[in-house]
Amino acid sequence: MTSMQSRYWSPYLAGVAIGLTLLAAFIVLGTGLGSSGAFTQFLAAAAHKAAPGWTEANSYLRQFVGEGRNPLKDWMTFQFAGVFLGGLIGALTAGRMKLEVERGPHATPGMRLLLAFAGGTITGVAARLARGCTSGQALTGGAQLALGSWAFMMAVFAAAFGLAFFLRRQWQ
Repeated sequence: MTSMQSRYWSPYLAGVAIGLTLLAAFIVLGTGLGSSGAFTQFLAAAAHKAAPGWTEANSYLRQFVGEGRNPLKDWMTFQFAGVFLGGLIGALTAGRMKLEVERGPHATPGMRLLLAFAGGTITGVAARLARGCTSGQALTGGAQLALGSWAFMMAVFAAAFGLAFFLRRQWQ
């Protein structure tokens, strides 16, 4: 095992941990995992503070604001925070906590950050258009044997596999 491989958690252990987390979410919350809604709720709350009339007139955002609606009262907000804390704990326990921009030899740090931001933005918008993120689709929908979730994840992996051929040189 190389020194880089030893710095990662075992994928089997991580998979079991994710599975147990999903099971706990079903038992405790009565729902599966997903996080894209938390960001939307915070965005809607911020927009409502800045421009309440516009937010209430917006057919999409108005469902997230109003009497008694607060993103800090929603389970998804705490799940989102848990994902962040889980990643932080994982990085600390694996000895990978450091400030750096991982990139291939042909990419500048600025370009890597720009592409990561663009990819994250596209993914976030797509998650809201699809009414769910990949964690909701793959984990929750897959665990419930939802055909649409399985088809979606097969398409995601097929697209990633096809795109990897064109992007692999960025990391060599």
